[in-house]
Amino acid sequence: MKQIQKFDIGHLANGAHFLFITDVTECAEKDAKLKTKAAGEIATLRKALTAEDAALKLAQKNLLSDEIKRADERRDTLYRTFKKFVEAAVDFPVKASAEAAVRLRQLLKEYNINPQMQLDRETGMLLNLITDLSGKFNNDVMRLGLTPLLVELKTVNQQLRTATNKRTNDRMLKIIGQLKLARAASDEAYRTLVLKANALAVIEGEADYEPFIAYVNEEVKHYKEEAMARPKKQDGEKKPSTSKKTVEKLLPAFEEENGFAPGTLSLTGKTAKDEDGAKLYELVSLSGESVWVKVEDGKLVKVEKAS
Repeated sequence: MKQIQKFDIGHLANGAHFLFITDVTECAEKDAKLKTKAAGEIATLRKALTAEDAALKLAQKNLLSDEIKRADERRDTLYRTFKKFVEAAVDFPVKASAEAAVRLRQLLKEYNINPQMQLDRETGMLLNLITDLSGKFNNDVMRLGLTPLLVELKTVNQQLRTATNKRTNDRMLKIIGQLKLARAASDEAYRTLVLKANALAVIEGEADYEPFIAYVNEEVKHYKEEAMARPKKQDGEKKPSTSKKTVEKLLPAFEEENGFAPGTLSLTGKTAKDEDGAKLYELVSLSGESVWVKVEDGKLVKVEKAS
């Protein structure tokens, strides 16, 4: 007697989990016999899938509020204004002022801050720039009369830093909880449909339900082999030098080094290999930015997007 194989879909990554449930739901809805005999179970699975889709979209969407966006625009305006003043002062007829402008222009070039860059990265880089402008280069800033502009830039940058950190913490707790509940509902709806399909095959004969059973079993086989497969260690073979746990441990240092707020990067589950065979991992920020990294010399190193 053909039956749908047991499969714990709870171990699948978010994307793979959603795709598996989507494929099974669509197959069930197209099966003329099953959708008549298990209409309620299929409807429940579709409802759970819709909720999971909404939770996934919420987790992936840009979490920036209108208030944060306005503050970011204000900060960008202040930064561009500061640069323009410095650039204009390079040709100032007073030698001391012109020399101060030249030093500040060089500093700005070294930082090379682009207001269009990822929000948290810009915040981190501006934090360092403002520290330099308020310390080592403060006399140059005062000579050009840019202190009020610097103070305002520092204030807005700190406001953004505080707001994004708070929003990240508050929203992510809620989002993670919603996605967890949505996945659990999908898991239960899937298990219920499987039990119903298997029971119908026993009671009414497998002929009418064989196409659906065969399809789901093929999907189960695929996800077991592809999405959940783990390489086994052969006798005498050393453990891989990197792993998901290693990457997660190195994430905080990578976030700090690259200007991301703490806890804003996470693994997507996608991996690849570069030309030298080194394993690459995809990270995603709360704003949806994709970042590929590899482990090198005990730390995470940013690499070009994997093909």
